Amino acid sequence: MNLLVNLLLSVIIYQSPIHYEISLAGNFGEPRPNHFHGGVDIKTGGVEGKPIFSIGDGYIACVTVGIGGYGNAVYIRHPEGYTSVYAHLKRFAPQVEANVKQWQYAHQSANGTMVFPPTAMPVSRGQLIAVSGNSGASQAPHLHLEIHHTYSWDMMDPLDFIGKYVKDELPPMAHGFMAYPILGEGQFCGGTAKQSFPFTSYSLSRKFTAWGKVGFGLWANDYMEITYNRYGVKKTELYVDGVLVFKSDIKRIPVDLNMMVNSWGDYEHFLKYHVWYMRSYVMQGVSLPVFMTNKNGGVVDFNQEKDYLLTYVLTDFKGNERRYSFTVAAKRTSLDKQSISLSSHPLRTLKWNIPNCYQLPGMQLSFGAGFIAKNMELSPTIKHGTYSDQYSFTRSSFPLFHYSNLSIKLKKNVDDHSKLYIVSHSLHDRFAGGHYENGWVHGKIRELGAVYEIAYDDVPPVITPINQSVWSSRCMITLGINDKQSGIESYKGYIDDKFVLFKEVPRSPWVRCNLRETPVRQTGELHQFRFVLKDNRGNVRMFTSQIKY
Repeated sequence: MNLLVNLLLSVIIYQSPIHYEISLAGNFGEPRPNHFHGGVDIKTGGVEGKPIFSIGDGYIACVTVGIGGYGNAVYIRHPEGYTSVYAHLKRFAPQVEANVKQWQYAHQSANGTMVFPPTAMPVSRGQLIAVSGNSGASQAPHLHLEIHHTYSWDMMDPLDFIGKYVKDELPPMAHGFMAYPILGEGQFCGGTAKQSFPFTSYSLSRKFTAWGKVGFGLWANDYMEITYNRYGVKKTELYVDGVLVFKSDIKRIPVDLNMMVNSWGDYEHFLKYHVWYMRSYVMQGVSLPVFMTNKNGGVVDFNQEKDYLLTYVLTDFKGNERRYSFTVAAKRTSLDKQSISLSSHPLRTLKWNIPNCYQLPGMQLSFGAGFIAKNMELSPTIKHGTYSDQYSFTRSSFPLFHYSNLSIKLKKNVDDHSKLYIVSHSLHDRFAGGHYENGWVHGKIRELGAVYEIAYDDVPPVITPINQSVWSSRCMITLGINDKQSGIESYKGYIDDKFVLFKEVPRSPWVRCNLRETPVRQTGELHQFRFVLKDNRGNVRMFTSQIKY
C-alpha cells in the first residue's frame, strides 16, 4: 500500500506556493501540545505581503476568516483528490476578496467558514490567491501550508508533494534517549522509574543494564542548512541486534487522532522541560497509523543474560540518515510484581479500553473507550465554590483524546438558568459551554488538569470607542470590545440601519470598519451608527452614535 501511495504521489505535479527559495520554520508532524503540526511553515522573510500562489489546478472550495487559529485561510480542492490549505494570510486576491465580501454582507458576519461551488472561483497552477500575513494564532509572519486527503481529511506531509523545491542535506540529530521500565515487568540501570541519558556520541561507550520489559523514547530533531530552526524527525527506526522492533513514518495523520501526540510523546516530561521524548513503543490506546512494531508493540524484552545492541536510525524527507547505538547488558533481577496491584486505587482508576463514568458528590464525568492511552488513576479535589463546588481530576495538565461529558450540580438559586455555564480555570479562565437541566449544568471538556465549576453571567460585554474624534476625518470607526466572563459570541455594526462590515484588528481587542469599503455612500452628512455586541450567554450591549461621512 505504501509503495502504491508513493507511486501516486510521484506523478502528482504541484509547484511551490512562493516564487523564492523555500525556508521552513516548521515541518509536518512536529509534536506540539495537543496536536501534531499539520503542515509546513514557510518563512516570508519576517514580513507580510508576499504573493502566495496555488500549488495546482483546482477551485477554491472554502475560505475562512477568524475561524480557529488559521486567521485568514484559503482551501483549494484539486482534482487529484487532495485539498491544499494556505493559512495566516493578510488579504486575499481581488477575485477571492470580492466573493468573501459578498458572503460577509449576505450573512452579516465578518468571520465564518465560507463555502463556494466549483464554478465560483476556479484556479490554475501558479495563480495568485493571496498575500502572506500574520493573522490568527501566528507568532510571526509566515505561510502555513497544509495538504489534506479531500475525502478522509487526513493530514498529508506537504513535502511529499513539493519537497523538490526544498534543499536539505543535513541528517537528523538525536540528543538523548529515555528508558521506560514497564511497571512490575522491567527495570533499567537498577531502577523502575523512567530515566534519560544523553547521546554524547553516535555510539555510546557506556554499557547500560536492564532486565525484563523496557520501552524507549527518543529526543531528536531534524535540521536544514539554510536556517537555524529545529524540526520533527520524519522517520525513526529502533533495531535490537539488527531486528526492527519499532518504526514511525510520519506521512499521514488522521485529524481526529491529533491529540494522541500527547501519548506518543512524553507529555508529562514536555510540561516540565519543554523537550519532547517520542516513545519508540506504542501505548495500548494509541492507534496512530504511523507505526510498525514487533509483537510487543515496540517494547524490548531483556529476557536473556547477554549484551543487546540497540540502534536508532533517523531519516528525513530527503533520505538523509543518521545512526545512534548503545549496548544494554541484561542481568537477571527479581521484579516486584506487587507494585502493579498496589499502584492504583480501583475506584479512581479510568480504563483505556472501556467506557468510563466517574462520580463525585455533585459531579459526573463520562466518556467512551479510547479516550486515554492507558489506565490512569485520578487524584481528585473538591473545593467550595459560589454556584457549585469546584472540581479537578489530576494535579497537572492531562488532555483527553476527545471531548467528554461533564455534569455539575447547581447549589444556588438563580434568576435565569440560561445564564449558567461551566468555566474552566487553568492558565486562563475559559468558557466551557453547558446547558441547564433539572438542577444540573451539562457541558463538554477535554482537559482533566483544569478546575471546573458552574458560573453565572448576566453582565453585558463592554464597548469602548477608540479615538472617536477622528472617526469622520479618517473614515474609520474603531471600537474596543471585551467580556470578562463567558466571552464574546458575535458583533454587528449598522449605519442608517444597514449592515457594515467590522474586521478584527490583529494583536488587539479592537474591531474596525473602513467606511470607504462599505456600501454607505459618502455625502458629508451625519449618519446614525449602531453597534451590537453579544456574549456567550446572550447578554447584549449596544453602542450608538452619529458620524459625519
